[in-house]
Amino acid sequence: MTTLVTGATGFVGSHVARQLAASGHRVRVLVRRSSNLQALEGLAVESVEGDLGDLVSLGRAMRGVRRLFHVAADYRLWARNPEEIYATNVEGTRRLFDVASQAGVERIVYTSTVATIAVPNHGQALPNEETRANLAQMIGHYKRSKFLAELEAIKAAAAGTPIVIVNPTAPVGPGDWKPTPTGRIILDFLNGKMPAYVDTGLNVAAVEDVAAGHLLAAERGRIGERYILGARNMTLKQILDALGVITGRPAPHVRLPHAVALAAGYADEFLSRLIGREPQIPVEGVKMSRHRMFVASDKAERELGYKPGAVEPALAAAVRWYEERGYVAGRLGTKPVAQAA
Repeated sequence: MTTLVTGATGFVGSHVARQLAASGHRVRVLVRRSSNLQALEGLAVESVEGDLGDLVSLGRAMRGVRRLFHVAADYRLWARNPEEIYATNVEGTRRLFDVASQAGVERIVYTSTVATIAVPNHGQALPNEETRANLAQMIGHYKRSKFLAELEAIKAAAAGTPIVIVNPTAPVGPGDWKPTPTGRIILDFLNGKMPAYVDTGLNVAAVEDVAAGHLLAAERGRIGERYILGARNMTLKQILDALGVITGRPAPHVRLPHAVALAAGYADEFLSRLIGREPQIPVEGVKMSRHRMFVASDKAERELGYKPGAVEPALAAAVRWYEERGYVAGRLGTKPVAQAA
């Protein structure tokens, strides 16, 4: 049985591909000519060059495929041309579903995001898969594009395409080479670039657990259903304190008002446009931080058998991975995971 993975050169996608290969699947990955393949080093997979915008390459990649994991996404909180984000995340996803349906693929796992889940109002219960949002609640082009793409998945599933949707929270662990926005938080802490924090929160999960949740969704997920793949709700301060314990470095104690962070974001984006670089403080990210993205992943645990582990060992593994690969200035002397947990 051939299983196709899109986004296998990325953080979550590479872990999905590795777990599939370790489980005995024949894995095929769709990669662009410009893709950085370091996440696939040492992995026995078949690579097919293609792009979500190229129907011919998608048809070639889909030959003989019985299962598809569509993990690929344009995960940017800032883009000089936002239409690129929609072209990949919405149009590319719709195109891929059409090709997969025509090819008779038996099961598709679509990787959405927890960002499409509505944030709670004060005093409400934790959001879950039944907490519906609308497009107006989506902050920024990335969240809007993923919301629209998830609607495409729901519509295709209703029309008979065998799609299961997973909504990962904030994965952490080894292999986040780009890094993702969550990985950037860790890396900024390690390099002493986070003297203060904002009052926000995330649901954090080990990337290996998130990848395992994808495989469980393929086996046990119900067509057209959403499954949040998360673990522990943590404030940003709790994440930074945990990193402090792991590394022995002091966590910041100064809380930065959102208004100050937003002003810094606008100033950074203005400067970035002038000099042609990606902003270090994306305005969309600051706006998102006004809400604590705390959620419940009980449904995945109940229906899929999803069992996420502790977050601290995953944070420690991320720290070690960054340090060993030269992302961090100087040696940290990371404590053993058992002490960090």
